[in-house]
Amino acid sequence: CPLPLHPAPCTLPPAPCPLHPAPCTLHPNIESPFMTETLALHIESLAAYAPTWGFFLIFFFMAVESSFIPFPSEVVMIPAGFLAWRQELTFQQTSIDFFIAFLAGLAGSLAGAYVNYFLAQKLGRPFLHRYGKYFFLSRPTLDRADQIFLEYGELATFVCRLLPGIRQLISLPAGLCNMDLKRFTLFTALGAGIWCLVLMFIGAWFGHLTEDMTYLEMVEQGSAMIERNMLWIVLGLAIIVILYILVHRRIMNPANTAAKQPETQEKTP
Repeated sequence: CPLPLHPAPCTLPPAPCPLHPAPCTLHPNIESPFMTETLALHIESLAAYAPTWGFFLIFFFMAVESSFIPFPSEVVMIPAGFLAWRQELTFQQTSIDFFIAFLAGLAGSLAGAYVNYFLAQKLGRPFLHRYGKYFFLSRPTLDRADQIFLEYGELATFVCRLLPGIRQLISLPAGLCNMDLKRFTLFTALGAGIWCLVLMFIGAWFGHLTEDMTYLEMVEQGSAMIERNMLWIVLGLAIIVILYILVHRRIMNPANTAAKQPETQEKTP
């Protein structure tokens, strides 16, 4: 920049926010590294209660994560897999603890998703646009979730459950559009279940490798592992979605239905 006192517009890039890797504008992403670190340290302090309250804590924090409150699921389900592998949960048996921890995480995810779904259905879009900013729901974020749901339909409630940033919010447009509750539950459970399993297997893998790992190291390395393999996760999702569409079209194809009707009539005496 020309001197003195920058008489011309400055061409230097904006200084990055100390809590975000990219330039920050009023902290649009609440799930910052600082927040993740703080939460990981607090979750680690609760590990002493894991044998008694572990499953309830998993359910509670995953319900919070799945609602409109920004909370990274990595700080819950990765340690859950780690503790299950090390037999430090209630039953002190790896397979049983792993399975029940998974069910607790899945139930919590559904509970939080139901909160979003019914709140959106009851309050409506104008209320969320006006007051959502007080609950970490900015209007651009809500509009983006709406756009994704309207563009991709009900399958978005499944696919977005495996994508960071939109995972919790996709339940809101589902409620606003009065998506069938049974189908909402099915797609949400499938997506949330896969996500919980991915995180728990990462934690179990760390438990297999070492017993000397802090929760923060676990969460950071687990998150990095997910980022490195995000391409494979997306490809796997694409395959599942394509298979679903093909099977759905084959079942719902009017030609197939019409072909079966004459056969039924011929068999009728």
